[in-house]
Amino acid sequence: MSSHQELRALTPGDIRARKGGDPLVCLTAYTTPVAQLADAECDLVLVGDSVGMVLHGLPTTLGVTMEMMILHGQAVARGVKRALMVVDMPFASYEEGPAQAYRNAARLMAETGCGAVKLEGGQHMAETIHFLTQRGIPVMGHVGLTPQSVNTLGGYRVQGKGADATRVMHDAQAVAQAGAFSVVLEKVPARLADEITATIDVPTVGIGASAGCDGQILVIDDMLGLFDAFKPKFVKRYAALADDARAAIAAYAGEVRARRFPAAEHIFEDPSK
Repeated sequence: MSSHQELRALTPGDIRARKGGDPLVCLTAYTTPVAQLADAECDLVLVGDSVGMVLHGLPTTLGVTMEMMILHGQAVARGVKRALMVVDMPFASYEEGPAQAYRNAARLMAETGCGAVKLEGGQHMAETIHFLTQRGIPVMGHVGLTPQSVNTLGGYRVQGKGADATRVMHDAQAVAQAGAFSVVLEKVPARLADEITATIDVPTVGIGASAGCDGQILVIDDMLGLFDAFKPKFVKRYAALADDARAAIAAYAGEVRARRFPAAEHIFEDPSK
């Protein structure tokens, strides 16, 4: 019998079991090559609706469609072998109620092969999350700053300050109790994020939250310095790929304008001569 063991992809149950354990490493991905890079280190790869802003130039995530999420989900699926792949449910694909959410979540899973979906919202989404999880669709929750509600939240502001902390706490508790296997906490004060992490029995994944969360997620283009239209205050850039790309493109353009590029006879010459 071969000693080779096929690599097993992590499951929502594996992620949930990491509560209080080794921190969960999570990043977004939207293409096959980037998914392959992220898969080497990540426990969870999210096909985020941030794709609309990062790759499609949209001003917010509200214009992202199911078709866009499926297309990018299929691309990422070709590059992910080990990490749990989660796909965001786009705006207006689940808010009407559990039945609408089930139809669209089932379509995402069937057409992309993802292991779970993510949706935004707290207490008002608990019934929908319960409905989905009872029907075999694992759900990752998302509370605090929910970008699909940016117009009602008054912008990309920190959530859970002062008296508002109670609301965010109750949102996280409701999502966890409804059956979510993990909960993203976005732009939540560190003290509140720590309290939520200590209170709920599923892992918290912070983005602009606290080092006390059970893991962290970032938009990979932000982390790599590739998307530099703006820089969230909580993002640490580990590279400056946009600067490198601009320099490389400028160098290439300079050589082309100077006609310094190989002629066809040099490219295709017989190496045996």
